[in-house]
Amino acid sequence: MSTLVKVQSKGQMTIPRRVRSAVGLVDGDLVEVKAVGKKIVITPQLVIDRSKFPTADDEYTPAQRRVIDARLAKSDDDIRRGRVYGPFDTHKEFIASLRREGAKLRSKNQS
Repeated sequence: MSTLVKVQSKGQMTIPRRVRSAVGLVDGDLVEVKAVGKKIVITPQLVIDRSKFPTADDEYTPAQRRVIDARLAKSDDDIRRGRVYGPFDTHKEFIASLRREGAKLRSKNQS
């Protein structure tokens, strides 16, 4: 689709409605404008306003946050002490590791 538009004194121009509709551009959307050789390329951009999404701080009470932070600190300690498994290259390696650890726990519980 091609349309001629006039560039105004401040560099402004109006993108015709049918062109905006064809690419889903609506009021307030952002576009990227760049020069490619002797052409101007205008590309609609999807921008996410992160302020409209809740954060973990909004989801949990201070008491719940302390519990979460304590558990995260414990898992950091486990990692530092090497009390972790993996990494695994395939799901089969992961399942085999689970079975070995399960067998160890079963034999430990039977003793």
